Amino acid sequence: MMDCNVNLRLLVMEMLLTENAYSHVIVRDVLNKYNYLTQQEKSFIKRLYEGTLERQIELDYVINEFSKVKTQKMKKVIRVIMRMGVYQILYMDAVPDAAACNEAVKLAQKKGFATLKGFVNGVLRTIARNKETIAYTSLSVKYSMPEWIVDMWTAQLGSEKTELVLAGLLRERPVTLRFRDVPEITGVDFDSAVNAVREAIVRQGGKMEGHPYLPCAYRVSGTDDITRLPYYENGAFVIQDVSSMLAVTAVGIEKIAHGAGSSPLRVIDLCAAPGGKSMLAADLLEKCDINYAVISRDISEHKILLMQENFDRCGLHHAKAAVADACMMQDELAGTADIVIADVPCSGLGVIGRKRDIKYNVTPEAVAGIIELQRKILQVAASYVKPGGRLLFSTCTINRDENEKNFMWLKNDMKMTPVSLDDVLPECLHTDTTRDGYLQLLPGIHDTDGFFISVFTSEA
Repeated sequence: MMDCNVNLRLLVMEMLLTENAYSHVIVRDVLNKYNYLTQQEKSFIKRLYEGTLERQIELDYVINEFSKVKTQKMKKVIRVIMRMGVYQILYMDAVPDAAACNEAVKLAQKKGFATLKGFVNGVLRTIARNKETIAYTSLSVKYSMPEWIVDMWTAQLGSEKTELVLAGLLRERPVTLRFRDVPEITGVDFDSAVNAVREAIVRQGGKMEGHPYLPCAYRVSGTDDITRLPYYENGAFVIQDVSSMLAVTAVGIEKIAHGAGSSPLRVIDLCAAPGGKSMLAADLLEKCDINYAVISRDISEHKILLMQENFDRCGLHHAKAAVADACMMQDELAGTADIVIADVPCSGLGVIGRKRDIKYNVTPEAVAGIIELQRKILQVAASYVKPGGRLLFSTCTINRDENEKNFMWLKNDMKMTPVSLDDVLPECLHTDTTRDGYLQLLPGIHDTDGFFISVFTSEA
């Protein structure tokens, strides 16, 4: 029987206390479990959970300004309750300050800390009275970003760009859908699918609008169950960020296909999960009406099964997913691929806006280890490219050591030749670097996640 009396704040508190799980997975699982809640209730859960996690550094700073007991000395439950209360006071205008304080006190009592209800109430009410006078001492506090990341970006990007990126990562991140223009597979033409999905989302109280960079991309907000939208089962659309779409677009697949001749065109996607790039590559090749095969690899068997399910749902019978270690060279694939996609593991700093726990878990030491792994994979990737073929090297991070330095390593050490991106990317994204073969997308500056895209060819 459904529990229609769910304590939303208690549920969020338990989510924030959950350990050893990714934040986006926690949100997905909770919203699926409590799918019977109203859209407003689900939005409240998501907003309070993600906001409290995202603003953690700032919230601790504010609490410590007004509390004699500092957050690091508090019981874990009390610390989480205080953070939730302060987030509501500072950022949730629809919640009266008195309600944020009272509900925090109730949570403390419910969790067995009745003796601390005066402390919780007193500190939160003091913060509420003084919230307009709070002064932030650094970009790290203002944007809730670890100092080492702020320092790294400031050194690499400059202070002005860094602040734009920091602000951009805190903006709402709508889900992006890619509509597939392959009616012979989906059974529905592009415009009909777009209109049907838009109408369904509007009926739910949400909205859908086209993305300025690509005609197949649409941003969706106000709905949390994409799988229930019209034509989902037909595979008429997939969830994919526009930065990922741009990476595949940058390869120039149609041009390669037109010069492929009669032999089947082979695409190898080395770190393919969740499969969006493989699927877009396959769709572009379907429209070229040629023989092709997309070989999608990942080290996780679970992710491979999910990818293959999506390939099958979307009718991509020439795309096959299989478990493989991208670091391990497979001799039979050497020099056989027209296109190799290497979206390598990275620090993930470009997608902090979607996966808010990344910034608290990544360390400078971990990044150094990631770079070594990236080069192992890129060395294998380069060996698979046939003469005249192309290599896409991409990451979802903002870090020159992982991006530009690896670009130069591929160019100088692996003797790969960069390919200008100006012929394939939207003109609004053209820069001196796109002419030279790469693009660093930056949230707050570009309308995307943080993403690095580069394309190389192996000389014939």
